[in-house]
Amino acid sequence: MSDPLITRISQKNLDKLMTALEVQFVTLAQCSVSSGYALSLSGMHAPGIHYNLIGTGKLFIGEEDPIELVPHTLIIVPSNTPFRIEVRDKQDPMALRVVNGELPAPVTTNVLRFVAGEGKPALILFCGYFYASYGLSTDIFRDLVMPIVEQFGVEDKIDQVLANALKELSSQEIGSGAMSAALLKQVIVTLLRRSLTSLNLWVERFSILGNPAISRAFSAMVANPSGAHTVSSLAKVANLGRSAFMAQFTAIFGRPPISVLRDLRMRQAEQQIKADTLSLKEIAAESGYKSLSSFLRAYHKVYGKDPTGKSR
Repeated sequence: MSDPLITRISQKNLDKLMTALEVQFVTLAQCSVSSGYALSLSGMHAPGIHYNLIGTGKLFIGEEDPIELVPHTLIIVPSNTPFRIEVRDKQDPMALRVVNGELPAPVTTNVLRFVAGEGKPALILFCGYFYASYGLSTDIFRDLVMPIVEQFGVEDKIDQVLANALKELSSQEIGSGAMSAALLKQVIVTLLRRSLTSLNLWVERFSILGNPAISRAFSAMVANPSGAHTVSSLAKVANLGRSAFMAQFTAIFGRPPISVLRDLRMRQAEQQIKADTLSLKEIAAESGYKSLSSFLRAYHKVYGKDPTGKSR
């Protein structure tokens, strides 16, 4: 009997999805908590990667059971979700001083530092806030309502990646934000790789990974946005009937497949426009449109303006 975890999404399709994934960096934070203290943080409009560098403690989200924090625990907390980190004093576990930390709005691109307690911290957590998407509205963590929790090890070197991201942002050099986004993507890719073998329930709740039929069709769209895709051809890739494919795809993405395909095509077109090496007519053809006028209509529908920057 095959492993049901492996059949959720193939390694080939996951590789396509990871390659095309875009990560938009929001901000980085370092949280230090001393023994006998708790750090309470407000929610952020973006999901956050929280990685425990050193120490042990617990992370609380609402009324849910606490998440045990040991070195190399990685947690993705859904957007707009407050949480609390506690480090109990072994000598006096009932005494706990709470420090409230507010994430600024708008968020600064500087490294945020939150400290609860004095002296040497008993726990240090790296926090990276981000958006991961395949277009303007295809955010893969959009529907995440429960945290993702995975235990990694020293050999995975996630702590080094996040430390480099922190160093990049602290330097405030040109391109530091882009570099931090690339480093955060490394962490997300490492987590997505884990989905092939993880026994944790987050894989089942992660809709793109949890539906192998839809992931096949979506990975085909991501790999070749300009292809002559139709609902019928995509349903065939998914090995589903047309109606079943439409229903399952729309349930996962909140939009029909052709709308998502247009978004993917426009993302590709926007990149080519910024590169400024092709004419608009050539970009339209590269994006899968038979005429410049149909391409311009699609572009305006997505971006609310023409490629020249003018609004209609």
